Amino acid sequence: MEARSIAKYIRISPRKVRQVVNLIRGRSVEEAINLLHFTMKAGSDPVEKTLRSAVANAMNKDENSKLSPEDLFVKEIKVDEGPTMRRYRPGPMGRAHIIRKRMCHITVVVSDLSG
Repeated sequence: MEARSIAKYIRISPRKVRQVVNLIRGRSVEEAINLLHFTMKAGSDPVEKTLRSAVANAMNKDENSKLSPEDLFVKEIKVDEGPTMRRYRPGPMGRAHIIRKRMCHITVVVSDLSG
């Protein structure tokens, strides 16, 4: 059984989050949460929150099955680029320079070992 969680409009660059996501792709959920908890990167907090949400979705999806978080693994995880906010700062000789504040969307799919 699969369960998914999507976090949208996270105010961090997708490039920074992809560095963290590549650490946990294909790992068990227990190992992934442990890695994210002790990773000192800015992207680890929203990824951990999204992963925990996907695990909770899996637990509540089918209440009759005896599914536990130890049986789950990260089947698919991806980071997509969101909209970019553009802000302006003064540049030399009275010109304006664009500052791009990037956003990302994080998608996590967890599955049990049978599916």
